[in-house]
Amino acid sequence: MKSLGEEFKERKNELGITTEQLSRLSGIPTGTINKILNGETKSPRYATLKALNDVLFRDINSGIDGIREATISYTASSDTKQGEYTLDDYYALPDDVRAELIDGHLIFLEAPRSVHQELISELLFELKLYIRNNKGTCKVLPAPLDVQLDCDNRTMIQPDISVICQLDRLVEKGVYGAPDFCIEIVSPSSRSRDYIKKVSKYQSAGVREYWIVDPKRETVLCYFFEGEDYPHMYTFDDIISVMIYDGKLKINFADIKDRLI
Repeated sequence: MKSLGEEFKERKNELGITTEQLSRLSGIPTGTINKILNGETKSPRYATLKALNDVLFRDINSGIDGIREATISYTASSDTKQGEYTLDDYYALPDDVRAELIDGHLIFLEAPRSVHQELISELLFELKLYIRNNKGTCKVLPAPLDVQLDCDNRTMIQPDISVICQLDRLVEKGVYGAPDFCIEIVSPSSRSRDYIKKVSKYQSAGVREYWIVDPKRETVLCYFFEGEDYPHMYTFDDIISVMIYDGKLKINFADIKDRLI
């Protein structure tokens, strides 16, 4: 299992750039970069992550801030450019095509792997059981679920798990507005999107808590936007508190890990 610092270091070596060059390109001090690369800093601030990601993983052919996108043979319109797509284009996609629309950019989604689906099932069970046992009213819904995050016509996302406590946001086609809690299970094609783009999108839209569950690294990066402005990093050996429930709901990832195939 590679840490975030190890992945950054590996990518830096692939590109053949020095730490000093990475510092100049990203605007991040060399001392900060070294702490991330050697594992001393395990949970960098969002702005630091984004700056380093934009340098190390930027795809010059990509239309969305260096975020690598899965591609399929279908294209919505040869006359429409990335950044110009709307909900009309999104709804015009074939029924068997899974995609997200983020700030006018269409991103096509790969079929999830088995571990991805297992993690969704395990987390859904834990969340629903807690809500039911405590006679709560929040709804827990898995993807595919259309979430019109910004209440505009340029963004429609598909969180892997959404917890919605403001029930008036549930509409016939999905969710209109921000869920209270979102969980993304990282896949190879969604890594930069989950770690970088969606952090800012969820925070600005009013999502209260966001978890990034990474089966490759066996880590969980947890943001609680109503509290501290930096995330907490956990592993699949930890017990993690759900902060929208004041830490009363605790999810034992070691137990979940033991049940994974």
